[in-house]
Amino acid sequence: MTKNIAGFILAAGLGTRLKPWTDHHPKALAMVNGKSLLQRNIEYLQKFGITDVVVNVHHFADQIIQAIETNKGWGSKISISDETEEVLETGGGLLKAKSLLAENENFVLMNCDILTDLDLNILINQHKENQALATLAVANRETSRYLLFNENQEMVGWKNIKTEEIKLPAKAKLGKTEPTPMAFSGIHVISNAIFAKINLTGKFGMIDLYLDLCADNKIIGYDHSKDLVLDVGKPEAVLRAEGLFK
Repeated sequence: MTKNIAGFILAAGLGTRLKPWTDHHPKALAMVNGKSLLQRNIEYLQKFGITDVVVNVHHFADQIIQAIETNKGWGSKISISDETEEVLETGGGLLKAKSLLAENENFVLMNCDILTDLDLNILINQHKENQALATLAVANRETSRYLLFNENQEMVGWKNIKTEEIKLPAKAKLGKTEPTPMAFSGIHVISNAIFAKINLTGKFGMIDLYLDLCADNKIIGYDHSKDLVLDVGKPEAVLRAEGLFK
């Protein structure tokens, strides 16, 4: 069981890849075997003793709030971070939720459309043992955009293999070997200390924030390639999820 750790589930997105469902519903309430993605991730966090959860909302926010209230948070204490005026992307959404996460030393941040059997206890323990600012669940799989890590598993940059764009901070902690590209799984454990270090404002992505911080702070990757992780962002992925998550 983990102590002094909260969850933050990102449920504000427009879910354009899940159209036509998201023309009338939020992505977070897409159903997999009778349970919404939101319920599944709240129950996933519960398995690791995390019952204080922040959920950010924007697209069909009222439907998400009603589902949480009707189901009494599925047994967890749910706080709402309201982004109905403007969706702020992951980094901006995190900054807006600062006051709701203030009492927790660390928190697990995850996208509502990710389903996984990753053992969060291992990820959290790695985070604490390394005294990291953030620990990112990454895997050795094919994607178009990769995070780059040195031999100490510290994040040093980002690469888009389609456009060949590479982002390396000026003081990147490059090692003696070429950085290792890893695919990010959308699950992070983050120290509350990050709020004092955020210099970006308004709408910004989490990767932009990590690129801004990784040269001077320990942002590490945890390789969970052996685990099941599924991005349930497209209709065909919902069908696949129903065969994997009962």
